[in-house]
Amino acid sequence: MNASLANDYSGASSEAPVYELTNVSKTYARNAVIALENVDLTLRHGSFTSVIGSSGCGKSTLLKIMAGLIPPTKGRVILQDKPVTGPRRDIGMMFQQATLFPWKTAVENIVLPIEIRDGKAAAKQAREKAHDLLDIVGLKGFENVYPNELSGGMAQRASICRMLITEPAVLLLDEPFSALDELSRDMMNMELQRICREQDATAFLVTHSIQEAVILSDEIVVMKPRPGRIAEIVHVDLPRPRTLDMMTTPRFGEIVDHIRSMLDKGEDM
Repeated sequence: MNASLANDYSGASSEAPVYELTNVSKTYARNAVIALENVDLTLRHGSFTSVIGSSGCGKSTLLKIMAGLIPPTKGRVILQDKPVTGPRRDIGMMFQQATLFPWKTAVENIVLPIEIRDGKAAAKQAREKAHDLLDIVGLKGFENVYPNELSGGMAQRASICRMLITEPAVLLLDEPFSALDELSRDMMNMELQRICREQDATAFLVTHSIQEAVILSDEIVVMKPRPGRIAEIVHVDLPRPRTLDMMTTPRFGEIVDHIRSMLDKGEDM
């Protein structure tokens, strides 16, 4: 499959832009190290986008800029028509580890962002919504269970609930299932897809797995090695909802092979 075919995919959402990055660059060490260079990217409402590239290509830097954790050296980052200048309530973030507080129950961990932001009374009011979210992710009945009594996959499901409780405009996902075994990871990816569809969420995933990117995404941003630049945005035309069986289809294999060939080019891209 050549690049022109990749760009003809029709899987990208036609909804209105939610996130817009324009000419975003990031340098470190007094401009001696260029982590990102001239990145332009648009996320549309309800879309699922993944970014993939070799280690050191700027994926994590890009995610931190989008989250408002670090500023770009130059360029603009706009979320819902407002510049991102720091952490915001309408940005949900999920990390590689569940990072649940061991002394709090599942439901207490989920409402914690609201307790921190608005106080204990607001957190108490949010418990009903937390119970609904636990039901959505298949954890009904585990509301009062502590993290050490949850499996890795269950803890990550609780983390998804904690991310969704504040109703963010966008979900930023930093390899959230990388610590899980392959079977659990596949199951959690299907759960993530279902939750995003039910919540009509806009998601952006950092991953090292080509297969994970293809099975989840409408668009895949393939990054060049440092300085991090976009080599290509591949549109995935697999029908939704996706199933694990699709990973054995010729079309899935074509997309995976194309992305792998882009990554293998390395500095030649």
